[in-house]
Formats: sequence, structure tokens, C-alpha cells
Amino acid sequence: MKKNKISKNWVNKQRRDTYVRQSKVDGYRARSAYKLIEIDDKFKIFKGGLTVIDIGAAPGSWSQYVSKVVRNGKIISVDLKEMEPINNTTQIKGDFTDDRIQEEIKQLLTNKSDIVMSDMAVNTTGIKNIDSIQTGELCKNAMIFSKEVISNHGFFISKIFMGRSFNEIIDLGKKIFKEAKVFKPKSSRKDSKESFIICKNLR
Repeated sequence: MKKNKISKNWVNKQRRDTYVRQSKVDGYRARSAYKLIEIDDKFKIFKGGLTVIDIGAAPGSWSQYVSKVVRNGKIISVDLKEMEPINNTTQIKGDFTDDRIQEEIKQLLTNKSDIVMSDMAVNTTGIKNIDSIQTGELCKNAMIFSKEVISNHGFFISKIFMGRSFNEIIDLGKKIFKEAKVFKPKSSRKDSKESFIICKNLR
């Protein structure tokens, strides 16, 4: 009974959600597109001709937005799940934390990537501290990987959660990049602990 009640609450919340409704109008696969749009509006990141790596891409709303903006650029989208095709993207199905998948990404790059972005999160356990730590580890993996593939003036964008690993991630961002800022878009739900770290310019 409790599970059914939670499911109904989730469905009702989705129906009332402005961004869920707007995503259907705009053709995005998920409301998360608007988080990236807000990040771009604030930090002026995306433009034509860029090379972008999208980690944890499914269902593809971030890659959808980027494909509209970078147009003649290159997008590599990586996820454990299969995704419907998106214009101007090369998709890799696999576990990003696997060295072989990271090597496959590198093989697709002809030049350094301009942007590495990650919306990765673990399947939640319901225990917020554990979820935060595990998602934090994914963010750190993506950030360390970005150091190998990103251009000197490139951007790194990632979801992070408030919790025990939050300050560790900020400190790592400041060690790898000259600038590291935290931003919570309006499209993030008020009851969500998520924010996004935006880093730029490798040290």
C-alpha cells in the first residue's frame, strides 16, 4: 500500500510540474533539459562547433539541448541505458566508470573536448547520506576523467548533492580548475538536495 501511495504522489507531482508540461511542448525527453538551459543562460557555455561529452546522458534531454546549440560540433553521449537517436550525437552504451568505456570515448575524440557534463546519479536507496556519497563518487570520477580529455579553457558541469562529499567535490574542482562555482537552477525541485558544480579553465 505504501509503495502505491508513493507512486500516486509521484504521478500527481509530475502532472502539476510546470517543467514536465513544458518539456512535452518543447519536445524534450525530460524536465532536466531546463536545468542545463538555466546553467547555459547564466554561464554562457554552449555555442556552435564545440565538442561535448555527456555522461549519464539517458534519456537524452541534455544531449537534445546541446545538439540544437552546438550544431556543427560533436556530441558523445554515454549511458548504461539504450537511448533513442539524437541528431549530431554518437552514443556509447556502457558503464562510464569502466576503463574500456573511457578509452572508447577517448578514441572518438579528434581534438580535446570543450565541455564534459555529467547528470549521473545512482539508483536511490532512500537513505540520503548513502545516495549523496555514491553520486558524489560518480561526480569525482567524471571530474578526474575530464582532466584527461578537456581543453585548457574547457568547462566541466556536474550534478552534486548536499551531503558529506559536497565539500570534497568543491575542493577537487578547485584543484583541477581555476574556477569552480555551485549553482542551483530554479527548475530543480525545491525539496531536492541537488545543485550543480560548474568549473572552467584547467590549472
